[in-house]
Amino acid sequence: MTVKIGEAIPQCAIPATSGLVFEPNSFLGKKLVLYFYPKDATPGCTVEAGNFRDTIEAFTQANAVIVGVSRDSLKSHENFKLKHELPFELVADVEEVLCNIFAVMKMKNMYGKQVRGLERSTFLFDSKGVLQHEWRGIKVPGHVEEVLKTVVALS
Repeated sequence: MTVKIGEAIPQCAIPATSGLVFEPNSFLGKKLVLYFYPKDATPGCTVEAGNFRDTIEAFTQANAVIVGVSRDSLKSHENFKLKHELPFELVADVEEVLCNIFAVMKMKNMYGKQVRGLERSTFLFDSKGVLQHEWRGIKVPGHVEEVLKTVVALS
């Protein structure tokens, strides 16, 4: 089942950093920015995480929570979060539960070979837990600013 605009995330429980568990209902009352990225500590993913980190106050003022998701392990996530001082949680979707719910796994070209990988994507949920906007196959430059504008515009 793929979540579409106007729908909520099916309930699930997936390990996250800080000893937490990602459960969609726990974000009700706040806007949720759920961003999927390919791999911890890679150049584009580090820049994207840093951009979210550097604008966290603006997201917080707009009543939004940021959560990052990749297939990396909790240990990798904890190291990435600590090294880059990320003020938000990272979900370790090692079993691809969220990746499948959001259909972000794609065939990609890497050094001339087809490989199955995670497509950089972001999803915005309103305070009732309903998907309002999605960005797929995004490029990092300018993306976080665009997400923030959309979050602020979402009443």
